[in-house]
Amino acid sequence: MLYGKNDQSKKSTYLQPIFGSGASDRDIPKYKLGADPIEPRIAYQLIKDELLDEGAARQNLATFCQTYMEPEASLLMGETLEKKFRWRARAKAAGIDILGRKPNLVISSGYQVCWEKFAVYFDVELREVPMTVENMSLDISDISSYFDDYTIGVVGILGITYTGCYDDILGLDAVLTAYNQTAKISIPIHVDAASGGMYTPFMSPELKWDFQLDNVVSINTSGHKYGLVYPGMGWVLWRDKAYLPEELIFSVSYLGGNMPTMAINFSRSASPIIGQFYNFMRFGFNGYKAIHQRTHDVARFLAKTVESTGRFTLYNAGEQLPIVCDKLKDESKQEWTLYELADVLQMKGWQVPAYPLPADLSDTIIQRYVVRADLSMNVAEEFAEDFKWAITKLDDSRFLREKDDDRRVQGFTH
Repeated sequence: MLYGKNDQSKKSTYLQPIFGSGASDRDIPKYKLGADPIEPRIAYQLIKDELLDEGAARQNLATFCQTYMEPEASLLMGETLEKKFRWRARAKAAGIDILGRKPNLVISSGYQVCWEKFAVYFDVELREVPMTVENMSLDISDISSYFDDYTIGVVGILGITYTGCYDDILGLDAVLTAYNQTAKISIPIHVDAASGGMYTPFMSPELKWDFQLDNVVSINTSGHKYGLVYPGMGWVLWRDKAYLPEELIFSVSYLGGNMPTMAINFSRSASPIIGQFYNFMRFGFNGYKAIHQRTHDVARFLAKTVESTGRFTLYNAGEQLPIVCDKLKDESKQEWTLYELADVLQMKGWQVPAYPLPADLSDTIIQRYVVRADLSMNVAEEFAEDFKWAITKLDDSRFLREKDDDRRVQGFTH
């Protein structure tokens, strides 16, 4: 034996109870690195304890982002952690002064914040078509008035984040077909299918919104929504290589072979891609359809629960994306607000957003319940009971905030 049984110097420190260790008394470093290393199991436990008050991810009905994957997928991902330019060329050819004005994109006012970032980074004007009470998506009735020679495209959204409604992309395609017949340069459609791109093909295969339409030239989607992958997974598809300008593709050879890339960042983990491939292989078309059908059924159940109270007007009852979106029927006569309802539901652990609609509808406060694959029917039934309990509690007491503070935004719209 190298060491005797009484040799204390080589005994494993891993036999020491976590909460009996000196390291467990440390504060988690927040502003500078700690001086000394600590055991991995203790570091894990301290961070886990720090996150105790973060809420249960599966009770978060605010976000579209996936919060559950099968353990095998998580293990596999953990093991692998190791168009503006095309318009410019066409505009030059058509004799348009490309320096005279900014190029512009036409989009519904219900866009996700990523489009605002795009407009700032690429110096593009966003021309917002306001949503209306009658039309909670892109209003195409007079959309041609937003077009000019500097319009580089129209964005159709397959699932408005505010309400879950789909833009009428088929109707938009018809408008552009007529407009492009006489336009100096044709205007294409980009489909923002971040939410609906991995849901609609399984649940509404008859809906035409993609490359079946002549004017759709590019589509983006997020695997971390209804592709059922953890956040960090998304992609964009082009109709043809001709629609992706060569100026945006960079080739690097220092990794042992030529690799084309068009992303702003280059080095990144492949684990979300592997997670998405696992899901494709694991579920197949019928598996995805079965999962989404159950998600749809849960959304319809929650919509009926909300509607049965008689207190709410539904904007989306799970007919398109599986979300429930509503507002109070008569806010002036209602003794409590949707913000208060969100606070009381949070007492039971549920995270739900309440927020104003954009632009001309900012006086309308709505609430949204996002149904994901990990919200099973039995959990939804628990939420339904807590929802009814919260309304009763609010009816019986006024204790949270004054009416003139009702305008605050709470929760997420992404």
